[in-house]
Amino acid sequence: MKNKTNNRVRLDYIPSGVFEVGKSGVQASMETVEDSSAVFDEDGEDVSSTTLPGAKGYKYVNWGADNRLPYELIRLIGVDEVMSQNKLFNVLTCYGAGQKYNDYDTGRPTVDKEIKKWMLHNSIPSFMLEQATDMKYYFFCVSVIILSVDGSRIVRLRHKEACYCRFEKADDKGRINHVFYGNFRKSALREDEIEVLPLLDEKDPLGDLEVRMGRAPGKDGKKSIPTKDRKFAILVRFPTPGCRYYPLPNYTSIFRGDWFDIKRLIGKGKKAKLKNHATVKYQVEVHKDFWSNLLAEEHITEPVKQLERIKKEKENIKNFVSGIENSGKVWITGYYIDPNGKENRMVRINVIDTTKEGGDWSEDIQEASNITCYGDNIHPNLVGATPGKSQSNNSGSDKRELFTLKQSLEIAFHDLMYMPHNVVIHYNGWGEKVYPDVPMILLTTLDQNTDAKSTTANRINHNNDEDDN
Repeated sequence: MKNKTNNRVRLDYIPSGVFEVGKSGVQASMETVEDSSAVFDEDGEDVSSTTLPGAKGYKYVNWGADNRLPYELIRLIGVDEVMSQNKLFNVLTCYGAGQKYNDYDTGRPTVDKEIKKWMLHNSIPSFMLEQATDMKYYFFCVSVIILSVDGSRIVRLRHKEACYCRFEKADDKGRINHVFYGNFRKSALREDEIEVLPLLDEKDPLGDLEVRMGRAPGKDGKKSIPTKDRKFAILVRFPTPGCRYYPLPNYTSIFRGDWFDIKRLIGKGKKAKLKNHATVKYQVEVHKDFWSNLLAEEHITEPVKQLERIKKEKENIKNFVSGIENSGKVWITGYYIDPNGKENRMVRINVIDTTKEGGDWSEDIQEASNITCYGDNIHPNLVGATPGKSQSNNSGSDKRELFTLKQSLEIAFHDLMYMPHNVVIHYNGWGEKVYPDVPMILLTTLDQNTDAKSTTANRINHNNDEDDN
């Protein structure tokens, strides 16, 4: 049986093309573009929520205007080679020398058999990398602790991907009581496809857990009957300006500005030049909504006629650009003002300067890469965004210091990410044996006869410098 094909025309993406401007030998590139800043919901807007299926009528807060913001961030980062590698670099520097449970007496990784077995069963290195990834992408991470049947110990520590988590709308006291975990990429979810997780107090998860399990008295001074729940969520959020349900990472300024879009257009222009072996003088930017608006205005709904009309309009654009070489013309197109007061034009024609030495846009692409690295809080020399022996390419000593500085900036993230580990350690009665630590990697000089060593910022009344690696 043949698979049914989808005849719907994708109006948000029309393939790019290059055409010759009349008989002048000059070529123009036509690209469908989007404004990356349009994916964010702004401060001050009403918080929209969605009711989950089921009798309890839980409501979760949408993440972005269409509840798809985390997936859009993944897509935008994934199409930029510099930014995607920056995220990996940030994750690896946050990981450092890995999550350790250090002995209080020695300051070195514990040798306690019970604790080592627990860490092995819970794959702590994998857990650390997953938590670091979400912290660098979304500035928050969610973990789940699973208690034993009798509730006396925490037996499992698991990571929940942030992009599939949604927060319940806060109650009258401003507290979020549940985290919902499910595949929110889907337009509709069934009740059995969503996991409802009780959320421990964000500021004091250990105290909240002990009260729920009847170990400690509540606000009334009395111990309550232990809850039957054995699975709880712990939320760790990095502080950002504004009181948001979902933090807005600082690096998103890259998308809100213009350089992300400029960098992508430069790549498209250079690709067009290489494919067609000619200098591209004009670049025509067509907004991704232009085609759908055109078809809607003319009430064209049939897929075949839609393609014909799009083809005709592309010819109109080509004819107009061709006329630029011969005479002055005016082209009137629509535009709109978005809720942020920003003007969005449907079609824009750019004249490309082809007289630059050293290749078209070479300086621009370097500048765009540097700005991207700056937005990700990474010096370009650490990730190779500025290749070659230029004045901005630092010496080995400078790079070593830059790497040490970068590692030290991860301490704030580490201190927050210790939260679930501290809950496990103290609830399981290991509080006098071990403490969580993520040693930093320090690159050394040649005279020390070693490539690197590790040290820690989490010192507990003793010298915690590790042996040379």
